[in-house]
Amino acid sequence: MSTSDLRNQVMWNRLISVVEEQALTLVRTAFSTSVREAGDLSAGVFDKKGRMIAQAVTGTPGHVNTMAAALSHFINDIGPERIFEGDVYITNDPWKGTGHLHDITVATPVFYNNSHVGFFASTAHVVDIGGRGYGPEAREVYEEGIRIPILKWVERGNLNRDLVTVVAQNVRESDQVVGDIFGLAACNETGRRRLCAMFDEFGLSDLEGLAEFVFDRTRAATIAALRSVPEGVYTNQMTVDGYDHTLTLCVSVTVTADGMHADFTGTSPLSKFGVNVPLTYAQAYFTYGMLVALAPELPNNFASLEPFTVSAPPGVILNAQHPDPVAVRHVIGHFVTDLCLGAIAAALPDRIPAEGSGALWNFQASARSADVDDPKPPVELLMFNSGGTGARPGLDGLTVTAFPSGVRTMSVEATEQVGPIIIWRKEIRNDSGGAGRQRGGLGQIIEVGPTDGYLFEFSAMFDRVANPARGRHGGSDGAGGAVYLDDGSPFPTKGKETVPADRRLILELPGGGGFGDPAERDPAAIANDLLQEYVTS
Repeated sequence: MSTSDLRNQVMWNRLISVVEEQALTLVRTAFSTSVREAGDLSAGVFDKKGRMIAQAVTGTPGHVNTMAAALSHFINDIGPERIFEGDVYITNDPWKGTGHLHDITVATPVFYNNSHVGFFASTAHVVDIGGRGYGPEAREVYEEGIRIPILKWVERGNLNRDLVTVVAQNVRESDQVVGDIFGLAACNETGRRRLCAMFDEFGLSDLEGLAEFVFDRTRAATIAALRSVPEGVYTNQMTVDGYDHTLTLCVSVTVTADGMHADFTGTSPLSKFGVNVPLTYAQAYFTYGMLVALAPELPNNFASLEPFTVSAPPGVILNAQHPDPVAVRHVIGHFVTDLCLGAIAAALPDRIPAEGSGALWNFQASARSADVDDPKPPVELLMFNSGGTGARPGLDGLTVTAFPSGVRTMSVEATEQVGPIIIWRKEIRNDSGGAGRQRGGLGQIIEVGPTDGYLFEFSAMFDRVANPARGRHGGSDGAGGAVYLDDGSPFPTKGKETVPADRRLILELPGGGGFGDPAERDPAAIANDLLQEYVTS
């Protein structure tokens, strides 16, 4: 390695530490539990062309990979001639950001010695964005909440107080939402300061040389990793619950020497409810799945993302167009990873896992006073929950793990602290992982209910109930999910319903599919499954 390469490698490592500190600043300053407890965020540094050089490890593919594409929209909409030192930009546009209104992306330009050298950007999921709330009931994006076009939150150091007021007056939890936006701006400011200090230390004047060093090596490594999949066209389809009827997701993955392209022709039409997926979000989870399978050790940046492209005809559920409702695009969008991995499974039989539970089972509730004569202040509650992942060719699936989203669940204590909720039970769901040479990951059982004279207006957004995760190479399917009240009453898996003040809601989250013939399972693994009560027979 040359002296120049060694110097660039040291600076590259420093840049990684800068974005990690950027992300941790957001975690420390966030108001919402989804950010500070679950890590539902992204943070990254970009060159002045808007190409992502580095991202923080903390974050989700749906945030990171869409944020990587968002900076070009910020540059185009603001205009290069209107990018000033001291600016902060904001948007939650689903088609220029992360795919729905509940995620806010903030970008901050970086100047060094009066010269524009790059950007920091960050994204976070906020607890409320107005409208109908976080749920799939809306018929247009206009109903789903306030839509913030790409605007200046701060211009040359001056806060846009009118915009702050507009946001605050259109959301239910104004302190949390506005506080989280300031947290996003603060984390970018941390990155900016650390980058300028790095420039001072290393005698740099811009990011161009370092960016090209990173991109050249990442691009070469990514293309080399793609060669493990023979060139050709690979197809797959998957059946999922959908909102009011079953959906079919289809993909054709074309592999060439230069990249991979996923086309979603044949996928079910758009829904009239908010489970539709903007194509940018589908691309994020296709790209993530391919990189996980082919090059998990590579950094995630502009050059590693560039070889992966997508297409879909208008009118299919994976290519929502404005003003289609998209509030809970994750319910269908998270399945894109398993859908595309399944397409190349035949080419990589020793690398691709079975299907997993996929979409998060988000618990989003509006706590409202049960007694109209004794009104209590409303509270918005959000908790992320995960089922099991699919079994891997050489290892069991992961229990209660969010794949592909990567978010953590909120702790019971943190959730109960923010509102009138009691989590009565949270335990591993035995017998939920599909049998196989490797067993599928297990789901969980959660029992929750309102307290202190409240009821829950609850937005259900659950899948893998009627269509469980499929096993692979002879492995059994995972168990489907179930939702019901503690008195045994069935509860809808989609839509807005009420959990009465004297009732509890029980969620049985789905398990992952098994891998390989169950008869080939190691007897010691079977004995341990029985001992740990992962299986009961």
